[in-house]
Amino acid sequence: MSDRRTTPKAGATAAPQAAAPEAPGGAPALPQEALEIAAGYTFTGPALDLGALLWDGRCLPDAQIRVPLPMLNRHGLVAGATGTGKTKTLQLIAEQLSAQGVPVFLADVKGDLSGVAAPGQSNDKVRSRAAEVHQQWTATGFPAEFHALGGIGRGIPVRATITSFGPVLLSKVLRLNRTQEQSLGLIFHYADTKGLELVDLKDLRAVVAFLTSDEGKGELKNIGGLSTATAGVILRSLTAFEAQGMADFFGEPEFDTSEFLRTAPDGRGVVSVLELSAVQDRPQLFSTFLMWLLADLFHDLPEVGDADRPKLVFFFDEAHLLFDDASEAFLDAITQTVRLIRSKGVGVFFVTQTPKDVPAEVLGQLGNRVQHALRAFTPDDQKALRATVKTFPNSAYDLEELLTGLGTGEAVVTVLSEKGAPTPVAATRLRAPESLMGPIEAGALERAVTASALYGRYAQAVDRESAYEKLQASRGGKGPDEVRGGKGPDEIREAAGAGESRARHKEQPSVVEQVVGSGMFKSLARSIGTQIGREITRSVFGTARRRR
Repeated sequence: MSDRRTTPKAGATAAPQAAAPEAPGGAPALPQEALEIAAGYTFTGPALDLGALLWDGRCLPDAQIRVPLPMLNRHGLVAGATGTGKTKTLQLIAEQLSAQGVPVFLADVKGDLSGVAAPGQSNDKVRSRAAEVHQQWTATGFPAEFHALGGIGRGIPVRATITSFGPVLLSKVLRLNRTQEQSLGLIFHYADTKGLELVDLKDLRAVVAFLTSDEGKGELKNIGGLSTATAGVILRSLTAFEAQGMADFFGEPEFDTSEFLRTAPDGRGVVSVLELSAVQDRPQLFSTFLMWLLADLFHDLPEVGDADRPKLVFFFDEAHLLFDDASEAFLDAITQTVRLIRSKGVGVFFVTQTPKDVPAEVLGQLGNRVQHALRAFTPDDQKALRATVKTFPNSAYDLEELLTGLGTGEAVVTVLSEKGAPTPVAATRLRAPESLMGPIEAGALERAVTASALYGRYAQAVDRESAYEKLQASRGGKGPDEVRGGKGPDEIREAAGAGESRARHKEQPSVVEQVVGSGMFKSLARSIGTQIGREITRSVFGTARRRR
């Protein structure tokens, strides 16, 4: 009896076996419909091997399902119910990208992706799967770096300054409404304009407190002002945020996201694993922080257009957390970033349970799809199943039946061909990862972290003079470093702006230095230099960073 999970739908039955041509050696060739699907995955250039075609209850190892390497920057979705093999799928894709020289970023929410650095372990299941799909399986570890947000967990600390994080993302983390988000934007605008650098949470609190004090409440009067009530909400949100242990995420040294674009000495792409299991109880924070990483890459990378391989492929696990309770402005910014970052050579894969977890505007940008099994136990499950089926192109399968019957390590696949057209929908038995399917032991992970060249750059936090210290000094008070001064706020801000202006000029090429040396330029720079020097570098998310 044939397996109904992979039978064709009514009207698309397989050709009679007696009429099928014979393969070499006298074995029956593939059915005509299977041949047509397999032909859609025959590519001339480099590609990643996903697995073998499933048709009419059979695994057909001669029909290999693949995805072209140049199309990995067209983004993708890995979806499916819990326990269906999504994590192993992203591990399989990450391994092959690394082997092709493409750096990979993995968000490790559950703490089970560190095994990518160690060779896998052969067993009966692995050997059976490799034989079924004609995979030449070899236990292989891949070059990996391990990171942790703010150093919470085992990994090289990844920090951001408040300034570079920006008001849009910070509003998402603090759960501010639209009005409060706009007010936070005014606060950032003021700090940018006056040279008050926001490095950590105490800097932002100090600026908010100053703008609501008798001394500073008139500063924003001409651009809408900052109400005491809104400032109070922001300050209370910051206090609660810090009380939950979030202060470690913001500060210096700020992580340079170009570190994720490196290759190993043997030419393989480095797999950067960000451990999030230590902060998985704070999903809104880590999902938003991942968006900062992506936005920062978008901000810095040059346009490359269509390339023969991606510069980086970014896997965004538990993606539904990013979109939960998101404001319209935040969703618009995500959509724009995903749409535009393709031309920077970066591919983004969202990993979640159902496609409906991803807004339609973002889902429409995801050209490569790997859909694992879905459950249909409840009316809501059945609704999600029907919605998922509608997101696929025309299929020779009965997808509603197929998606509820797929086994672990099986998926429905459609990708973009080398010409950019969707390939036929293919039920696929996926290959087994060659690295360890599970975490490496804690001691090995700790040694890998401390042995990294990045550890010395980012391990030790630094607290330098920034907005908090400058405002303390302007009032004749003491900051953490006992900064003193009798200058007024305007004098302090003018001095800060002049210092930043000098730093920026020093970074320019010599021909620019000749221009900025003119009296006319200096006069203009004194009035608008600080504002322009900062604000034009903000991305669609309001993120910013000093020129590297």
